[in-house]
Amino acid sequence: MPTTVATSSPAWTIPDYLEVRAGHLSINGADALELIRKYDSPLFVFSGPRIRANINRLKSAAESVGHPIRFFYASKANSNLSILRTVLESGIDIEVNSGGELFKALRVGFRPDQIIFNGTSKSDDELDDAVRAGIYAINVDSVYEIGLVERAVRRIRAREEAPERPARITLRLVPEIGTRSHLGLQTALLTSKFGISSSEVLDAFRRGLQNPDLIHVCGIHIHVGSQTPDVEPFAEAFRSMWEHLVAIHRETGHTLEHINLGGGIPVNYLRDRSQADQLPEHERDMLGADLEPSVVLAEALRVARESARAAGAEHLLDRTTILLEPGRSIIADAGLVLTTILNIKTRPETEDVWLLTDAGYNIMLSMNNYKWYYHTICANRAGEAHGTSYKVAGPLCDSGDVYFDIERQGRLPDYRKLPANVQPGEVLALLNSGAYSRAQMFHYNGRPLPAAVMIDENSESQLIRRRDTYEDLIVNDVW
Repeated sequence: MPTTVATSSPAWTIPDYLEVRAGHLSINGADALELIRKYDSPLFVFSGPRIRANINRLKSAAESVGHPIRFFYASKANSNLSILRTVLESGIDIEVNSGGELFKALRVGFRPDQIIFNGTSKSDDELDDAVRAGIYAINVDSVYEIGLVERAVRRIRAREEAPERPARITLRLVPEIGTRSHLGLQTALLTSKFGISSSEVLDAFRRGLQNPDLIHVCGIHIHVGSQTPDVEPFAEAFRSMWEHLVAIHRETGHTLEHINLGGGIPVNYLRDRSQADQLPEHERDMLGADLEPSVVLAEALRVARESARAAGAEHLLDRTTILLEPGRSIIADAGLVLTTILNIKTRPETEDVWLLTDAGYNIMLSMNNYKWYYHTICANRAGEAHGTSYKVAGPLCDSGDVYFDIERQGRLPDYRKLPANVQPGEVLALLNSGAYSRAQMFHYNGRPLPAAVMIDENSESQLIRRRDTYEDLIVNDVW
């Protein structure tokens, strides 16, 4: 069968990052096939230059609006130490969601005043660690948690493990703002588990100001959810928080230092739209969102300034720093998964050709949980036309371990488009999979977890996570 070669660069390419060279997928100049030969399969591949470029894009957005902005990388998206170090060296701060992520942030070199701690269910040990370190802010998720932080301060002081300074807290609000993202990724709804409702906000502030020797209320926080495709929810969230800030200042005279808009800036997973028409319209809108951070910041500030001007409180807005907690928008398109085809079969009854790979949902959980679309290409024939339909699946002993929507709800394509006559031994790449995939992987079916590498600006690869051995599967078992 003759080889069909694409006449122009495929839509998924990104100049100087994801390219076709000598017919193969190239990541910052590193050949995907050579990476598989060196590090085995499956393999996570991350781009240091792309992480830095994404962070610089955020910094440029901040400069464009002329207002104090701080970015705190949401480490839940990917907390590998080498990635955290790249973020630190790029000059932004960090948000953590557990004692483990706090430990990693401090270990890699983030200063305490660069760290925000989120979460609905912080343990006493986690609060003690945060108070002891003296971090920038603990984002409290309920009125009840205010008392938990106060008790942590008393414990730490009783052990003389920290200076006599109050812990800094931020109140997380949930103002009933919906988005067009997946319902499970929306965090500003009253049906979500997050935050303090609008009816409780003033009481929460009053409670937070009762013991200024123990805690200092420094800000308010909201996160509308991940992969938000529209600017309006961000603007409405900022307006809501600004109005609360003004109300508490009028009642108590207390001035807040910051408004934290959380994360949610989307990533365009449909740069290549060759299979976009196989997704429902709302999925296309969400996955193909291309919302510029500068637009989000400009619109949020516009509505806040209108409200501030009407309330005669522009001086308060000018003294308020805006915080954002980007995660997906920094790391998603800076990572991909390489997986090798191990088996092939044809169903005579349906004429479907099945390609069975070594990468299942134990390392790509969102593809199963949220039916998340990761554009898939043939890495060893990246420049060829991808026009042949295949059923693609992973190695797990689970019928749901497939690269399509087996529930037939139309949330993923029924087939993946790849070159003609793909065979075992060929390598596929799942693009834009740098966020949450590596962070959520697990040892289902007794499968050792894969290695991860980082490509630098000189096209050199560095191992940033070694591949598990079978011994790693039992390291914590007691028998």
